[in-house]
Amino acid sequence: MRDEDEEYYPPNFINMYAVMMRILMIEDDQEVSGFIAKGLKEARHQVDIAENGKDGLLLATTESYDVLIVDRMLPQLDGLAIIKTLRALEKVVPTLILSALGDVNDRVDGLRAGGDDYLVKPFAFSELLARIEVLARRQYQQKFPEKLLVGDLEVDLLARKVRRGGQLIALQTREFSLLEYLVKHKNQVVTRTMILENVWDYHFDPQTNVIDVHISRLRGKIDKGFDVPIIQTVRGAGYIVEAND
Repeated sequence: MRDEDEEYYPPNFINMYAVMMRILMIEDDQEVSGFIAKGLKEARHQVDIAENGKDGLLLATTESYDVLIVDRMLPQLDGLAIIKTLRALEKVVPTLILSALGDVNDRVDGLRAGGDDYLVKPFAFSELLARIEVLARRQYQQKFPEKLLVGDLEVDLLARKVRRGGQLIALQTREFSLLEYLVKHKNQVVTRTMILENVWDYHFDPQTNVIDVHISRLRGKIDKGFDVPIIQTVRGAGYIVEAND
């Protein structure tokens, strides 16, 4: 049996250097949404699904996402209406329109409505993944640095490399995801529930010590041999990443 932290590249895992994303998919075809969600989760992304336009718009306006995947023909509220509403509210989250309507005029209408890209059904999952990675990368380059710094710790989100004091530190995939989440919430207490939901995509407590084990491994790699520990335990609350910058 494969250890969950062993380097593993599933069939749909196209770009191991992509930043972990939170994605909202508004799609009423359960077969299509299930297929896409499976591939995105294999690529280490988080996925929420709305099966109608009304619920999708509610999620898009109340939650924070890196990318939206929006079908054009939806019950209750069509995809273009969702996008126009979001743009009117100045929600600038990158949006990929997914539709069986593939004529030039249909694509033009989608882009003019505020969509950032347009993909016609049927499609190859590898192309969909590449397109949303491009959209997210543009957004991240505008909003976030490619590298995160905490003291002498450097986390390169694009190359997925970690250095401390200039020394390269080898991390397993899950260890990197955990460190990435902690560093993005630098100087904030991160609870076990937050880690389970955002790193493991668990919406329940599996009643195991999986977090403790991974935190211990991570500390052994990034804090061992250094005078100032970066990962701190906040008793009864969770963990915090901090250092004197």
